[in-house]
Amino acid sequence: ALEVRDPDGAPRYTGITVESVSVTPSPEWLQKRLLSIGLRPINNVVDISNFVLFELGQPLHTFDADQIGGGKVVVRRAAEGEPIRTLDEVDRKLAATDMVIADTTRPMCIAGVFGGIDSGVTDATKRVFIESAYFDPVSIRRTSKRHGLQTDASFRFERGADPSVCLLALKRAALLIQELAGGKIVGPVLESCPKPMEKQVIDLDYGRIRRFIGKDIPDATMETILEALGYEFRARAEHGAQVAAPTYMVDVSRECDVVEEILRVYGYNNIDLPKHMKMSVNATPSPEPEAIRNGIGNFLAANGFVETMNNSLTKADYYEGLQAFPPEKCVHIVNPLSSDLNVMRQSLIPGGLEVIAYNLNRQASAIRTFEYGSVYARIPEKDATTLEGYEEHTCYALLMSGAPAKSWHSDLPRTDFFRLKGYVELLLRRFGADLYQMVSAPAPADIFSEGMTYSFPGGKGKKLLSLGRINPALARRFGIKQPVYAAEIEWDALFELVKRDKVAFKELPKFPEVRRDLALLLDENVSYERLNASARRVGKNLIRQVSLFDVYRGDKIPAGKKQYAMSFVLQDLEKTLTDADVERVMDKLLATFQNEFGAVLR
Repeated sequence: ALEVRDPDGAPRYTGITVESVSVTPSPEWLQKRLLSIGLRPINNVVDISNFVLFELGQPLHTFDADQIGGGKVVVRRAAEGEPIRTLDEVDRKLAATDMVIADTTRPMCIAGVFGGIDSGVTDATKRVFIESAYFDPVSIRRTSKRHGLQTDASFRFERGADPSVCLLALKRAALLIQELAGGKIVGPVLESCPKPMEKQVIDLDYGRIRRFIGKDIPDATMETILEALGYEFRARAEHGAQVAAPTYMVDVSRECDVVEEILRVYGYNNIDLPKHMKMSVNATPSPEPEAIRNGIGNFLAANGFVETMNNSLTKADYYEGLQAFPPEKCVHIVNPLSSDLNVMRQSLIPGGLEVIAYNLNRQASAIRTFEYGSVYARIPEKDATTLEGYEEHTCYALLMSGAPAKSWHSDLPRTDFFRLKGYVELLLRRFGADLYQMVSAPAPADIFSEGMTYSFPGGKGKKLLSLGRINPALARRFGIKQPVYAAEIEWDALFELVKRDKVAFKELPKFPEVRRDLALLLDENVSYERLNASARRVGKNLIRQVSLFDVYRGDKIPAGKKQYAMSFVLQDLEKTLTDADVERVMDKLLATFQNEFGAVLR
């Protein structure tokens, strides 16, 4: 008897009993065929099920019919925590979402995944029950992943088997067992199919298909190809048709899928290459995003960074308690495969920290990585059931940690905030932009213990990037105890900056540069960046370069103060600067620093 309690999990189930079976080694021809595809022969009954699997693509399972308690096969969901010992002699606890094939008292098999040891075929088996079924792909995939079982059957079921082949495969296996194992088919075929699977119906436009392919293929030729592939024509029109895809083509659901099938049979070699190429030439071409991406990647690789590609799924615990990533913006996965992959990432930094931790655990010293990828967020005020309720944008992330190895030639620079900022500034300058053009503010403290956020000028300026030292509390979530420095750059903002600030040729200066230095006593809260911006604003026509070459705190410096030693390079493109010209600019700079920052000349 057969009882299917969950037709959604098993839309079609068939089975038949064969008696008087003699379990022996398979004949030589069958063993050779299995060996030719890398399978080890076991016995004639098991080998037949494997043979039919690869012959027809339909997974089968064979039970010892005498071990089916109550003589009844029950297809149901498992009880939470229900035990089963599988063929690999491992005791497993089932989940309530797992499909099982059971008898009246216990589960005999994890449906579509792995058999149970108590109901399997042995040398003493005399009666067998052959199962040929179609199981829900999503259910099989979840069960397979949960138990870490990847079998030939689960591989096919989770990708979608052909429900129309179930009965054919069952009859084929039963007849082979009758022929090779001396069995006798008894009783009718047991079958449950309360809701037959509907074929995928697709509307075709022959004209559009010809445009897709780029070849004037006659309507009759396309129809002949589709009929040969098993497509059923439900309706025909003057310039198109409505077809039903064969049930074995589980991946065909759209017109473009049908185009691929037509082209595959028609022959790619029969598509003519165009003799002319049509294109438009812009007078002022915009930068290509792909070219900019390649340029950024090449620059970072040349400076010792290694590109990484991390999973877009990550752990929700990484974002817990971080104000920069409020929980209402977190995109949760409805049916996560693992608690470590239960949300979409809101930032590239957690994935980068995983890479840092992985390499530190393997005794890596200096680590520099970068990644280009998408991040995701929920828009709380919009409907979560539509795409409008979510946002996706792309970022670059740079991470550095660890001191470089010592060299006999020179002391290599240490890894710190300013080293990372230097790489970011060089990167922006490589494409004609500069940080001093941006508005700065402190970076989120729960992400960066010391860091800055840079945005475009204006009341609601778009954010460009954040950089700084990763907060030690956040680093400890990944098991990292040493300093890590990171930068996250918004790709859209960076690309806008690249388009806005075009790199242009400038004639080499004919007149000499003049350098002047200032030593200033400043409050601790005055940043070099603010001094730099003020200097460029005051002397924008003459100042070519501003740099900080010394910072001093200690003896003879009052508490809460620091000393900056800064250099200024001045140059006039029209004439040679006189001492009076230079002094006038330097006096103006000093007055500005005194008025705006309370600086004292040392």
